[in-house]
Amino acid sequence: MPRPPRSVVLSKREIGERVRTLRRQRGMSQVELAQALGTFQTVISAVERGVRGLSLQQAVRLAQALKVSPDDILGKSRQEDRLFKDRRFIRRLQKIEKLSKRQKQALLVTLDNFLKGAGVS
Repeated sequence: MPRPPRSVVLSKREIGERVRTLRRQRGMSQVELAQALGTFQTVISAVERGVRGLSLQQAVRLAQALKVSPDDILGKSRQEDRLFKDRRFIRRLQKIEKLSKRQKQALLVTLDNFLKGAGVS
């Protein structure tokens, strides 16, 4: 007799919504994502609609194709709760880390002035 399923952390629907959101943020069509994974558009559609689930291996490959961590797809924290929803900011922060202390200080002054001018305190 099969064991009853464990409690579900994320439903197939929630995972599908995350996949759709991430795919759209990257400007990819379902066909392009399917090609990157070596599968069919109908498979991507079924995942996004919550009709089909993902194995762990599929989730990892999907995350690689979308250039995110598997946690962005399967993790407990919701994508909307991330500090930066737009990955462009994260990439820029990584570049900023390579600047000298003096360059970082100059950038902070520039950002402060910009935010002040925009009425954001």
